[in-house]
Amino acid sequence: MKLHTFKGGIHPQENKELSNQCPITDAFPASNTVTIPVTMGGAPNQPVVKVGDLVSKGQVIATGDKFMNCPVHSSVSGKVKKIASSLVTGNGMAPCIVIEADDENRTSFMEPLDPFTCTKEEALARVKEAGIVGMGGASFPAHVKLNPPKDKKIDYVLVNAAECEPYLTCDERTMIESPERLIDGLSIILKISGGLGLIALEDNKAYIKSILEAEIAKKDLKKKISVCLVKTKYPQGSEKFIVASCLGIEIPSAKLPADAGCIISNVGTVCAISDAFRLGKPLIERALTISGGAVEKPCNLRVPVGTLVSDLTPSFFNIKEGQAVKCISGGPMMGFAMSSYAFPVAKGTSGVTFLTEKETYLTQEDPCISCGRCVSTCAMRLSPVLIVRELKAGNIDKARKFGLMDCIECGCCAFVCPANIRLVQRIRLGKGIVRMKMAEERAKAEALKKLEENKKEQ
Repeated sequence: MKLHTFKGGIHPQENKELSNQCPITDAFPASNTVTIPVTMGGAPNQPVVKVGDLVSKGQVIATGDKFMNCPVHSSVSGKVKKIASSLVTGNGMAPCIVIEADDENRTSFMEPLDPFTCTKEEALARVKEAGIVGMGGASFPAHVKLNPPKDKKIDYVLVNAAECEPYLTCDERTMIESPERLIDGLSIILKISGGLGLIALEDNKAYIKSILEAEIAKKDLKKKISVCLVKTKYPQGSEKFIVASCLGIEIPSAKLPADAGCIISNVGTVCAISDAFRLGKPLIERALTISGGAVEKPCNLRVPVGTLVSDLTPSFFNIKEGQAVKCISGGPMMGFAMSSYAFPVAKGTSGVTFLTEKETYLTQEDPCISCGRCVSTCAMRLSPVLIVRELKAGNIDKARKFGLMDCIECGCCAFVCPANIRLVQRIRLGKGIVRMKMAEERAKAEALKKLEENKKEQ
């Protein structure tokens, strides 16, 4: 059987066997409180509750009035204890709503909605009201993704089931345990957007293909949905490479999958869409993998959004004493090293990885030897060495010409670099500088526009 793939990429040690046999187990924070970020994808939200309010599970606690806003719901029933900045993924501080759970288990779910009889507008409204965002890490609002401009015809809806990050297996377990939710969610998306459904599955999980195809046949969807096996290679899960591998289509620079006639959704996101229609349930919980060499018994857990990782140990997993030298929110390739375990599980948190010294690169950087390994392994066909050289010299414009903003920060270049140069970190910093400059330019343009409008009025 032909395996679809893309040029470049790497083959890091997968370490999936640590947790891929562990069923998803329900877990609840030991402190009986959740710390829910006010914004988890989309435009910044504002709290719509205040300290002392009693809230129900599924109740909207933060939202906004812009198209890109994605509401946030309480993941427990209880009382709002405080609204304050807290540590979040990326080591930044962000506004969070802290809720202490009670024993009432009150719910404020929406009424179930038949996705095949409602209008497209009603379906998109349901996805937005449920607060669904991409659960693979990007957290892009699903109601925006499923509603591309009218001139963008959607030919394919791809489910990103590659889960190419080492250690992470929560998507794999979800497909095994809930194939009916995945196929139902995909059929709902097809009803909204049109096109054909394609589930992109890496061949290290080829045994799941028969499980999914049995569910597809059961629902009589063989003509609409199929499973595509892709070669196990990192970063196969990137949307550009999923499209390239499965369809042989290249998404142009600075363009989106919709420009190539595609919509791409993560396994968890698709299942959440099924829950929003069938159960009226907002996105208030998620599965994630706890793994790494420093974890005694790696596991897959389902937790309320806002659960602090520090509130899950030692009740649900233990860290080997003195072994954890790095805690990563996400997987080791694209995740964020955290300064503390006391950060909340957000909608896009697919796992937490605790690494030992042997599993990490803690050595000092050596001078670049111009070996070109980062160039040959870059699936985006960039020259990371040239980008970083220009960034070090302060030549931001030249770095952009070499493709700074096209980098997907997959980490392949840093993985193969014999000099241990922190290529991804430097590129992230460079992107941050570019975005700051762009924001300043937009602010200046808006100020000039207002000044001209005021002059005309005078």
